[in-house]
Amino acid sequence: MKSEDVHYRTQIVESLTEIDAEEWQTLLDQQDHPNPFLSYAFLAALENNGCVGGKTGWHSRYFCLKLNGKLEGVVPFYEKHHSYGEYVFDWAWANAYHQHGLEYYPKLLAATPFTPVTGNRLLASSAQARRALIKELQQLRELELYSSTHLLFATEEETKALENVGFLVRQNVQFHWKNQQYKHFDDFLANLSAKKSKSIRAERRKVSEAGIHFKRKVGADIGAEDWRFFAQCYDNTYHQHHSSPYLNLGFFQEIGDTMRDQVMLICAYRENTAIGAALFLFNEERLYGRYWGCTEYVPCLHFETAYYQALEFCIERGILWFEGGAQGEHKMARGFMPHTMYSAHYLREPAFYDAVANFLKHEKNGVSEYIDELHEHTPFREQQS
Repeated sequence: MKSEDVHYRTQIVESLTEIDAEEWQTLLDQQDHPNPFLSYAFLAALENNGCVGGKTGWHSRYFCLKLNGKLEGVVPFYEKHHSYGEYVFDWAWANAYHQHGLEYYPKLLAATPFTPVTGNRLLASSAQARRALIKELQQLRELELYSSTHLLFATEEETKALENVGFLVRQNVQFHWKNQQYKHFDDFLANLSAKKSKSIRAERRKVSEAGIHFKRKVGADIGAEDWRFFAQCYDNTYHQHHSSPYLNLGFFQEIGDTMRDQVMLICAYRENTAIGAALFLFNEERLYGRYWGCTEYVPCLHFETAYYQALEFCIERGILWFEGGAQGEHKMARGFMPHTMYSAHYLREPAFYDAVANFLKHEKNGVSEYIDELHEHTPFREQQS
């Protein structure tokens, strides 16, 4: 397969070890929406610790674009044999296939596993390379290897480009917090309505009166015992929801070592005993809340550990955005506002393509109305930009 413009070569590799780490980083540095979850270190840690591959149902299929042997583009695809760990739900689509005697799996998915965070899915060195990637995807999607192709939490620009070549665009909603150049946490509270501000103060007071204190640990401050405790908290959260954890201690320890300047743990203590922890990744612009867990219940401990301590971290460091993860109208009461998320989908069976296109048209209208309604219930004294 070749581009009409230049003689790009394409290759699908089944492990990140087949891609040069420096070339990957050079490519990532050229993107307009990079994040820590697209880093070679993060994706390698998933592979190295068995979080993908094997019997997980996530099988790496990195779609590489090369020119004279140099990496000029890549789509981080995974061959999926289920729909767990994606956060853009297509179980109904899979069920419809099954009811008509068709196989929905395997499908082809571009996303960071278990990570509902927007980022570039078409990693390209130039606009020309990006066009070549899209052209190759048009050919790839017609092969009979997969029922469908999905690019989740892609940028708005990418989804528009994919829509132009026949992909269906889906919208969803997340809640993000914006730092309005606050100097102190009280400055943030002053921007909220009196009712919301009073509620947050009361929640924080409950935790303080329970004798809980916190430590925010970054990089080398996170020790081996911290990671063991956090892994225990992480496992507890999944077990409480009657599901199996996707990640493991080895993964957490590896990113703690290879991404130490972008990893933070917030640990909750009663006296000298840790009782809860939350994991975050960050860069200069954004803090990303990922996982939380505890070993005993304390009223409002979740909100303090996973949100308020994180907001203080953003304010102290001048970080502009805090993305608290999937789900959560409850986040609005804590200053998080709705933001539209995008994904692109192509289903090879014409009848199902048309049915999903009709479904997504109605869903889009519903999402737009939902966001408008949410903005009418802003927690702030004045509408935030």
